[in-house]
Amino acid sequence: MGEILFRERKRIWCGLPWTFTVYSFDEERLFIKSGMLSIREDEIRLYRVLDLSLSRSFIQRIFGLGSIKVDSSDKTMGCFIIKNIKHSQEAKEQLSQLVEEERQRKRISGREYMSDHGHQDFDDDFDDYDDYHH
Repeated sequence: MGEILFRERKRIWCGLPWTFTVYSFDEERLFIKSGMLSIREDEIRLYRVLDLSLSRSFIQRIFGLGSIKVDSSDKTMGCFIIKNIKHSQEAKEQLSQLVEEERQRKRISGREYMSDHGHQDFDDDFDDYDDYHH
């Protein structure tokens, strides 16, 4: 495992770190560790990340939090949210830069994963615009 560049605990709505989920990443992988008695550890290779977006609700902004939606081509993880973290804007920018660097290093473009990736939006139940409208 490389040097951890970012580590943050998921926080509850008021910004307190009273959860058992920890997000971290190094130069090649993003890690999600959750649980107290039974622990689950997931990882995703950064070159598999297709898109990142940041959202900050009114309550999140009050408490200095944000959530990062990660759209990936990873079969196990797919789309997921890095929820309620401090310094979310900086984390998203750092993660985005690392994703691009890892893609360049491996000579991979996002297009290579788009064709076999079933995109699902978290806001609705439609899998894909083209599939629904044909």
